[in-house]
Amino acid sequence: MAQNIHPTAYIAPDVSLPEDVMVGPFAVIESGVEMGRACQIGAHAVVQQYVKMGDGNILHPHAVLGGLPQDVSFKPETVSWLEIGDNNVFREGFTAHRASKENGETRIGSGCFFMNNSHVAHDCKIGNNTIFANNVAIGGHVEVGDRVFMGGSVVAHQFCRIGSYAIVQGTTGLNMDVIPFTLIGGRPARHYKLNTVGLRRAGITGDRYNVLSAAFRLLRNKQSLDSLEETEELKQLKEWLAVKSKRGVHGFVDISI
Repeated sequence: MAQNIHPTAYIAPDVSLPEDVMVGPFAVIESGVEMGRACQIGAHAVVQQYVKMGDGNILHPHAVLGGLPQDVSFKPETVSWLEIGDNNVFREGFTAHRASKENGETRIGSGCFFMNNSHVAHDCKIGNNTIFANNVAIGGHVEVGDRVFMGGSVVAHQFCRIGSYAIVQGTTGLNMDVIPFTLIGGRPARHYKLNTVGLRRAGITGDRYNVLSAAFRLLRNKQSLDSLEETEELKQLKEWLAVKSKRGVHGFVDISI
């Protein structure tokens, strides 16, 4: 059992924590929780039952993991999960709910940063190295890819998909899918251009970037991508587009990429 546990914290009797886990004042870790090494659970934070988390996660004060889905048909006795990877940061007031169906899972990857009062709803899937700014809220069954940046107060409707390497401008409302590698914003939301800064930081430059630029010109004109060189990014884009969307895809503004 971990030794760095504040005496006011509550740890369920069946929970076994690695010795390097730290648990702050008045924190709660409920029955059945599985936690990896070097996690830090801040004051008044709560990890509810049916949560599995990897190594190095940091839970700031008043964050809550594994809450019941906000679904009026959900039965509390349902066994479902919130599964979390490694080295994520959950800031003050963050919440994530477990899945709504028996043996289902809400899943958060590794290396993500969730700012104050952001929310991940039931049955969502979040990739790796993604950032939610303050007050971001996504509905049930939303899928967010890798290296996505969600600006402050962004909201996403149930079943939307936000593709990898996308940036969503602050206060944008999403009721359709966001194409990978793009910047989107406005009211209504529209794709503006490629996420140039994010792509450069990820090493997607030169010919790889040029192929993506050509791809989005073709997409805007509703033309096939088959004439382009099959780079790793183009393959990823084609695979994303091939998945049937439940919400449709946001359109483009009339500017060059």
